[in-house]
Amino acid sequence: QDIRDCPGPLSALTELNAAVKEKFRHLRGRIQELEQMAKEQDKESEKQALLREVENHKKQMLSNQAAWRKANLACKIAIDNSEKDQLLQGRGSLTQRKTTKESLAESASNITESLMGISRMMSQQVQQSEETVQTLANSSRTILEANEEFKSMSGTIQLGRKLITKYNRRELTDKLLIFLALALFLATVLYILKKRLFPFL
Repeated sequence: QDIRDCPGPLSALTELNAAVKEKFRHLRGRIQELEQMAKEQDKESEKQALLREVENHKKQMLSNQAAWRKANLACKIAIDNSEKDQLLQGRGSLTQRKTTKESLAESASNITESLMGISRMMSQQVQQSEETVQTLANSSRTILEANEEFKSMSGTIQLGRKLITKYNRRELTDKLLIFLALALFLATVLYILKKRLFPFL
């Protein structure tokens, strides 16, 4: 709002822009600190919550930067129009006109410099967005790999359960066979004893 209402000259606007740049630099640093804090969280739920908050802050910062650029453009246009009006009115001496032309040249130079600065900031934002997308892609890949590992572990557990059930059945069958063999052995022994001791029966 201060930039949009700035009446000039361009030096005053430049001072305001310098203050805004410093605030954006500080804000960007704090957002990066929050993002680093999110990556260091042990719980996945807390990590995702902080990352969502980081994204919200980044979107808000981008919106503020867009509003800042619009306010700069509007203010520079207003200052430029005001200086043109003064030039067309023909007030002042030739020296004043020369000063106005120099001021216009300086204004054009400042505008060009500001636009270049804005272009660099936008490039940085694009790079940060690409890094954020890459981070999200890496997180997604890690989750998919963990999911595949869980599926593999689940299959191994199911196979182990089947093997244990099979061994339990085999053990029961072995016990039954041993019992039947022992019964057959005892019956054979009793039959032999009966024939030896009581042949007349």
